[in-house]
Amino acid sequence: MTEFLIANMAPIMFVSLIIFLMFGYAVAFSLAACGLFFGFVAIELGVIQATFLQSLPLRMFGIMQNDTLLAIPFFTFMGLILERSGMAEDLLDTIGQLFGPIRGGLAYAVIFVGAMLAATTGVVAASVISMGLISLPIMLRYGYDRRIAGGVIAASGTLAQIIPPSLVLIVLADQLGKSVGDLYKGAFIPGFVLTGLYVGYILLISFIRPQWVPALPLEARTIKEADGTSGLRSLSILSIISLAIAIAFAKWLPDTTPTDETIVVSMCVGVGVAFFAAIINKVTKMGLLSNMAERVTFVLIPPLALIFLVLGTIFLGIATPTEGGAMGAVGALVMALARNRIDMKLMRQAMDSTMKLSCFVLFILIGATVFSLAFQAVDGHIWVEHLLSGLPGGQLGFLIVVNILVFILAFFLDFFELAFIIVPLIGPVADKLGIDLVWFGVLLAVNMQTSFMHPPFGFALFYLRSVAPSEDYIDRVTKKPIKKITIEQIYWGAVPFVIIQLIMVAMIIAFPGLVSTGGSKEPVVDAEAVMMQMRQESDALATESEKTENQGEEVDPVKALMESMKDDQGKKP
Repeated sequence: MTEFLIANMAPIMFVSLIIFLMFGYAVAFSLAACGLFFGFVAIELGVIQATFLQSLPLRMFGIMQNDTLLAIPFFTFMGLILERSGMAEDLLDTIGQLFGPIRGGLAYAVIFVGAMLAATTGVVAASVISMGLISLPIMLRYGYDRRIAGGVIAASGTLAQIIPPSLVLIVLADQLGKSVGDLYKGAFIPGFVLTGLYVGYILLISFIRPQWVPALPLEARTIKEADGTSGLRSLSILSIISLAIAIAFAKWLPDTTPTDETIVVSMCVGVGVAFFAAIINKVTKMGLLSNMAERVTFVLIPPLALIFLVLGTIFLGIATPTEGGAMGAVGALVMALARNRIDMKLMRQAMDSTMKLSCFVLFILIGATVFSLAFQAVDGHIWVEHLLSGLPGGQLGFLIVVNILVFILAFFLDFFELAFIIVPLIGPVADKLGIDLVWFGVLLAVNMQTSFMHPPFGFALFYLRSVAPSEDYIDRVTKKPIKKITIEQIYWGAVPFVIIQLIMVAMIIAFPGLVSTGGSKEPVVDAEAVMMQMRQESDALATESEKTENQGEEVDPVKALMESMKDDQGKKP
């Protein structure tokens, strides 16, 4: 029995952790307890030395000294302040009026605002709850199918997990040992491609089942001109001019400019032109812009300015992600004060929520560190490496198995738990297989996004359930009875969006160029050239060895070759 335990300590430890979690114990304490228990067992069995526990305090201090993790409270605080500043309400109201005349307009507005909130808050709970409170009653009021309404709100809220500044990307960067800025750049394009897939799904529904996504009735369109028109023509002209200037500016930038930087800077130039035109129109009262164009411009400018303040400074290399988060938090406070939407009570609520989430993350990280130390001490990393690196199909086989594993575990674990338990085990294996870890991190982030949407444990579904009507009620505007939303309707509404997220995972694997890895790829190693160089060095060392032996001094040619290779590596820049 003892020999069996010693030989299989790593798999027994991993299975025991899963059992702990299935019993419902707190993740942080389950990780720490499992790590300490099996650490003491391994010491008693003589598998490891008792001195291994001495490295625990050093690891704890390492967590406290990790500057990267400081970005988590900054971005959390920024998102909570923006949630209370009324920005989401203004965006949904204005964009809903903009897209209202077309079928599925409210759904498009929710997706667009979800992407905007994701790029400014980075907090899934804030996005889902805000849009659920504001847009769900309107969608139900005007006849949207409950499954479509619930699914689109939950899915759009989870965009905060993949579109920077995402909290999960910060955690993944820390666990994979990569820069947060690199993961932000890598996730920039996939995040908006996923947004486009959501839009495509609603467009498809509007053709197949138009009664599920009706347009806003005429009486519900409140932003009108003096002559009764919608004012969309003026907005279209302003948009075309701004887009043309942004594209021209992008063409003017050097070809070596990364795609993400080009998009952010060009977008800011186009928005700046629109903002300048709106200010001139308002000050001079020339009437060149319609009410719709003016309102859309002024509502979009604050969040877009905040996006540039955070992401633009990170992408351009002006600020680190931690510094960008600090500037974003200050910018959110300024926006809230400018709108007169914040007081000390709301400030304290935001700070309390930020503290709770930050402590939650750090406690899980401490528990994961204890578990990881014990797991590596019993050669668990070697067990995982042999288990995954020996899969048929090489890199592709590894990616398929890992993504299936993460997808299944996402039914039971949230993304923090997945990031702290699974990623440290599979990250080193991916690195040894030659997979770019920035690309791999973005791929995992998209897959882990499904953990928010999985029935029956998806957190986004629970957030939406908490604000969705649980009883039939009378609408305050139309005075008509509205039926409640059941949890089954929310679950079925989430299924198509989970499938879309899986399609996005497949697209990233099939088209790895979607993820920007910063252009810093490792040089390709020519195995044949390396072998030839080793033969030449071996022959030279053998000759040198013979000369030395003739002088009465023995030299091990293999040892000399290894020393020579070390010297060569030390000379490389």
